[in-house]
Amino acid sequence: SGGFDEGFGVKLIARPAPNRDERGDAVVDMLVLHYTGMQAAEAALERLCDPAAKVSAHYTVDEAGRTYAHVPEARRAWHAGASFWAGVTDVNARSIGIELVNPGHEFGYRAFPEAQIAALVTLCHGILSRHSIPAARVLGHSDVAPARKEDPGELFPWAMLAKEGIGLWPDWIASDLGPQVLTRYGYDPDAPLDTVITAFQRHFRPEKLDGQWDGECAGLLAWLLRTA
Repeated sequence: SGGFDEGFGVKLIARPAPNRDERGDAVVDMLVLHYTGMQAAEAALERLCDPAAKVSAHYTVDEAGRTYAHVPEARRAWHAGASFWAGVTDVNARSIGIELVNPGHEFGYRAFPEAQIAALVTLCHGILSRHSIPAARVLGHSDVAPARKEDPGELFPWAMLAKEGIGLWPDWIASDLGPQVLTRYGYDPDAPLDTVITAFQRHFRPEKLDGQWDGECAGLLAWLLRTA
């Protein structure tokens, strides 16, 4: 298997990436989802496997549902960059990273096809069976790097994944929590507050991305804090 785990329930296509290193003593407790943000799938795969690019992920899922394995889960892939979640600054050491082929906001952002999401769900179920990753730590790249990243973006079906047992999707409860409390959920206290609010909205209230805190955001955050 070339160092890749078996028993995924999904057929893996090996595209080994050299950009990897050791996790050290870190235990995997996060799953971070991205989009590739490039015009073509093959260009994204080439970049993830290019030593000069100094980026990688554990897996890529293309729009047809084909799943590429780049870095074994036991190794640290270079997908999150400068990032933060709940006090952790080396997110790469603690996470599995999955790229979803999508042109992203720069090149014609579009919905994620059914076949792609079905393959992602199967892949995530396997990952969650092998690692103790709390639902509240299934995150988007924009959650861990709100000042830099927008992916996987507001079209990503977080609610559908939550129904499959992958991540959380909040109900609303009455609350007057302020946006500063986002740091209690895990967001970076040093990131500009409007970018953090927008990242929260992109994940949990995607129909209105205005960077403005309101009662709906407060109620969703209150549910998440109570549930996580």
